[in-house]
Amino acid sequence: MSYHEMRLCTGRANEPLARAVAHRLNQGLLPVTITTFPDSEIHVLIEGLVRHQDIYLIQPCSDPVNDNLMELLLMLDAFRRASVHAINVLVPYFPYARQDRMARGREAISAKVAARMIQQMGATRVVYVDIHTKATQGFFDIPVDPLTALPVLAAYFQHLDLGDATIVSPDVGRAWLANRYAKLLDLPLAVMYKRRTEEGTVEVVDVAGDIAGRTPIIIDDIIASGSVLTQVSALIKAGARSPAYLAITHPVLLPSALDRLEDDRIAQLIVTDTIPVPEEKRHPKLQVLSIAPLLAEAIRRIHEGDTMGPLVEGTWQPE
Repeated sequence: MSYHEMRLCTGRANEPLARAVAHRLNQGLLPVTITTFPDSEIHVLIEGLVRHQDIYLIQPCSDPVNDNLMELLLMLDAFRRASVHAINVLVPYFPYARQDRMARGREAISAKVAARMIQQMGATRVVYVDIHTKATQGFFDIPVDPLTALPVLAAYFQHLDLGDATIVSPDVGRAWLANRYAKLLDLPLAVMYKRRTEEGTVEVVDVAGDIAGRTPIIIDDIIASGSVLTQVSALIKAGARSPAYLAITHPVLLPSALDRLEDDRIAQLIVTDTIPVPEEKRHPKLQVLSIAPLLAEAIRRIHEGDTMGPLVEGTWQPE
């Protein structure tokens, strides 16, 4: 258990989420003044004494990614120079997470660059949610807690009680996450196998698993353009029951994804608030669940020295 005072703070990336976390912990948010100058430079000022305190900094790095990442780095520098005891960085949506390897020669591994910057600027611990690739944890030389939104999203489907459903992984790479959902919800698992055509598009060539006559629940970590929504037809062709549900943690939601939600074969898209969803993206089929209980529990466990295992493994149950 830490004997240093807990202080919560946030940048401008997702203030409603930070306030919800603070409320659950009966804490206030530390005042931080962040200003964007006319030349687009960002200025950060910590408004208050923080010497020898444990800081919990909540800052997802969604659009605008570079502004939010720079804001995070400047806050880290300000806290480090203020002689805090520890800076625990909660980045629910990690920047550049999909650029985690060299797919071709002479490419930057941008996820590692982001990780190194966060560490070098003074973070003593990093927490993120449903990272695109588990190996990203190895980019850090400090403690990392790779949380999963599985308990929050799975609880929604437990309430729906879709007993005839099947958890579907959209590709082999997400099968490990889909398997967690299947075990928690006690449902069958199916995996979609894809290949890239000569035209550069991706098509589903096979669906392995018990899908005939069952409602598909497709899981994924990020929805951006919404290409996964176009693959529902392949499941129905394989015998799945229409309409399908989707449970995806991070709602980047480009305009094409919202257009694809108009498909009658899609019942609902369930996401979390790791990324703020503005009113113009609030499609009738979109259901946004709060990740605040998970982050609040993570902060409590870190501060009290409790195990993070249930939050990492997805076995923790929200109230």
